[in-house]
Amino acid sequence: QLQLVESGGGLVQPGGSLRLSCAASGFTLDYYAVNWFRQAPGKEREGVACISNSGSITNYADSVKGRFAISRDNAKNTVYLQMNSLKPEDTAVYYCATSRRLLCERSQDYYYWGQGTQVTVSS
Repeated sequence: QLQLVESGGGLVQPGGSLRLSCAASGFTLDYYAVNWFRQAPGKEREGVACISNSGSITNYADSVKGRFAISRDNAKNTVYLQMNSLKPEDTAVYYCATSRRLLCERSQDYYYWGQGTQVTVSS
């Protein structure tokens, strides 16, 4: 089965850090840009960050810029999201997916969604 598997979520206090992982299963991530999304209860899904296939281009939502960092290790077929200075409003289920394009271009279609990983920021 072709999918991305997220892990690394948990409960953390405000100001804390977490690193999420997004591992590809059944296919090679090298060719694709990868996006992280999140969805909080009662809210629409929002894009958080994107990294191009080579890792040379990254972009971020304004709400996480300067606090989150996306990276990838193509040898491990994995993309990461380092989240620092976490805030309660970062609480959400985090998902990764790919548009199956090389670069971080706007797309209507994303593929290989996983089950997501819950991030809860609370004291």
